[in-house]
Amino acid sequence: MAERKESWTSLASLLGTLAFCQTFLQTFLQVVLPPDLRLASLKFLTRALRCFSSYCYFDVAEMDGVNTNELYNAVHLYLSSFASTFASASRLSLTRARNSSVTTFGLSSNDSIADVFNGVAVQWEHAVTQRHSQPSSWRSVPDEKRGFTLRIKKRDKDLILNSYLDHIMGKASDIRRNNQERLIYTNSRGSESRGRPWEAVPFKHPSTFKTLAMDPERKRDIMEDLRDFAAGQAFYQRTGRAWKRGYLLYGPPGTGKSSMIAAMANFLGYDIYDLELTEVPSNSELRKLLMKTSSKSIIVIEDIDCSVNLSNRSKAPRAPPPQSYSDPNAPNAASGGKDWNNNTMTLSGLLNFTDGLWSCCGSERIFVFTTNHIEKLDPALLRSGRMDMRICMSYCSYPALKILLHNYLGSEGEDLSEAAAIELRETVEKAKMTPADISEVLIKNRRNRDKAVSELLEEMKARAKGNEEYEGLREKCESNGVEEEEQEKRALESPKEVSDRENDSCQKVEDQEEKKAN
Repeated sequence: MAERKESWTSLASLLGTLAFCQTFLQTFLQVVLPPDLRLASLKFLTRALRCFSSYCYFDVAEMDGVNTNELYNAVHLYLSSFASTFASASRLSLTRARNSSVTTFGLSSNDSIADVFNGVAVQWEHAVTQRHSQPSSWRSVPDEKRGFTLRIKKRDKDLILNSYLDHIMGKASDIRRNNQERLIYTNSRGSESRGRPWEAVPFKHPSTFKTLAMDPERKRDIMEDLRDFAAGQAFYQRTGRAWKRGYLLYGPPGTGKSSMIAAMANFLGYDIYDLELTEVPSNSELRKLLMKTSSKSIIVIEDIDCSVNLSNRSKAPRAPPPQSYSDPNAPNAASGGKDWNNNTMTLSGLLNFTDGLWSCCGSERIFVFTTNHIEKLDPALLRSGRMDMRICMSYCSYPALKILLHNYLGSEGEDLSEAAAIELRETVEKAKMTPADISEVLIKNRRNRDKAVSELLEEMKARAKGNEEYEGLREKCESNGVEEEEQEKRALESPKEVSDRENDSCQKVEDQEEKKAN
């Protein structure tokens, strides 16, 4: 008992001595050493102690000069995904990103959390300290200095550091994309001078591949192609190709080309850049717009055959139009809109935009072109490597009709009688109606299934009958050697024009007979 009492007495004396030494050292440093030298001494002692430690430390500050450190934001989002770890915590920080309806959790001040990557244990600590006042500073900086400290064993530093940080950046990008709303960007003339080449608004289009009126097998092929593209980074690097893909959507108006683009964006979680070519003054401005687009995005050029003078050059006149001497800078229309000063956008600039050197200024991007008349496009736009996948958006088929019936009539659209189903199947192919035409009929009667189906059948039968009459007239014209275009022209003439044309023909015949008689 006496020995134990002596041991406790010795321990208390030792602790008292250590406390005295610590107090003396702090007082000595505060009184004798100036603040700058005291801070340097503490840093030196800290580094000396770390030399004997088996761990190494890395600081990730919130601010990099006057700019925000993207790695700090990525670490914050990455650690916020550990919801199960935070379940027992007594204090958490709550954040909500811009354009987001999701609340995320994060580490509070000076809390720490452990993580495991490739079997290696690491630890993160969130350090928050008050920043010293800087009255003479011209920069606006936060009052608090925030940062993360990563602790890794020295033997594991070279093994996982770079790959671990890349893993964090990738995970944070996925979290940010899932939490944020989709955005759709558009360009306007003169926006570059305002410092904002793209203007964005939230993209809330509800179209998905499930609601898209299209043949299910064709949709599965497109979805599989999109999955392969999104997961194909290693493939594109191995083959030496830019990580991009081009789609051409063509077909009559109302067949769902815009809905297809929205479904692609919602399926991949990509933002959309709606490029208006008529607002791009030159090839250089086009390149600037391309450089300002982000990865994981869809760049859309709608109605490319109507946007600028990019029609089929084989049908364009070869001879340039005469230019006025008073306007030497007048554009040469035969060169596709290119002038001598190269201050307009050309087909060559657009091709470089899609698959030239400038197309590699980003990764994981999809180019989507739409047109109602594929035959009007220049063959250079259609060659392999620019339009990787051509998707024909045609008239509504019976599988697509069933999707529309389910969308507008719910489950009742699938409970049609056998006679009605057979009649719809036989009529839909002959009617050649677009999904927009069918949707217009269904949406008016979405509360009454029987009325919706009956009106749809009447409309489809009327369209089918009109198509049969048109085909018969066209075949008759072809058999008589009369051009269809001439028939349409005559059908649009007024009665007076028809009478004048017939009188002219009769006069020509009389003149010819009179010449023969003479």
